[in-house]
Amino acid sequence: MSLAGLVLAAGRASRMGGDKRLMRVQGRTMLETALAAALDGGLGPVLVVTGPEAQPEFPPGVGRVVNADPAEGMASSLAAGVVALPEGVDGVMVLLADMPRVSAAHVAALAAAFRPDGICVPVFQGRRGNPVLLSRRFFAAMRALTGDKGARGLIAQHAEAVIEVPMADDGILIDVDTPESLRALGGEG
Repeated sequence: MSLAGLVLAAGRASRMGGDKRLMRVQGRTMLETALAAALDGGLGPVLVVTGPEAQPEFPPGVGRVVNADPAEGMASSLAAGVVALPEGVDGVMVLLADMPRVSAAHVAALAAAFRPDGICVPVFQGRRGNPVLLSRRFFAAMRALTGDKGARGLIAQHAEAVIEVPMADDGILIDVDTPESLRALGGEG
């Protein structure tokens, strides 16, 4: 099975006062951490969806997809990324660039649970988190999404296809949206 990684990194991060993707947690930028989780978790190809502004160098094996208007919301980044996926991909894992505690182990556990017609969602103590892994069956619906909601509505519409994958820690629930949440993780701007 070919499982791609799609790292969404085009958000404006208005509450952070700067580019949060480049803020550091445990010595790495949050974007570097997301890319490492995708690559080390066995995904390929890995694409990063960014806005049109200049970007830092990405590691080998990582491609860039430009969302020309990220203000349209997360769905526009998701759609742009899915359009850019190679034809033979069986599924895509959607990772968020502001979740620095998502690891390669989380990614690998989701990939191990993948089914060709399913949606794998990580769960910790009854709460669903990110990243999520969606089969090719849902690509057309992902390209049609609008607004700032990502795939949550799509997942709700296809509850019969959802495979909940238990996780050993809460890294799948923790995102960084404020300077306080960055400091709580020991991060720095």
